Amino acid sequence: MDSKLRISSIILAILGLVDSIYLTWVKYTGAYALCGPIGDCESVNSSQYSEVFGIPIALLGAGAYALIILLLVLERYGGVWIEYGQTIVFGMSLIGVLYSIYLTYIEIAVLKAICPYCVISAIILLALLVISGFRLAISLRE
Repeated sequence: MDSKLRISSIILAILGLVDSIYLTWVKYTGAYALCGPIGDCESVNSSQYSEVFGIPIALLGAGAYALIILLLVLERYGGVWIEYGQTIVFGMSLIGVLYSIYLTYIEIAVLKAICPYCVISAIILLALLVISGFRLAISLRE
């Protein structure tokens, strides 16, 4: 069962990585984000809240998703990767969810605009948090 949960986490993290890479590309190229009739990606992605110390949040997200994927893949090799990898993935997912809550608040209360890609990332992070918490609980029982 843990193998299926790990694979599910890898798939979710890949989806999050693709989402973040797309938003990073939009940010750096100035391209128009394809939001369709849902949301206002432009207002969110061009706001002062879309960067931290001049680094696009989407780029930081891409780095975090890439690290999560790496840790999940390295678990196959056992040892320290299983021992600490699951805890690190849980911690990264928790930080990501908490930051996503803050950003969602900013979108709704301050910017009055929603970016569907940001919502997708928040949902992916929440799913990663639930799965990694479940995996961590299983490993602690063993």
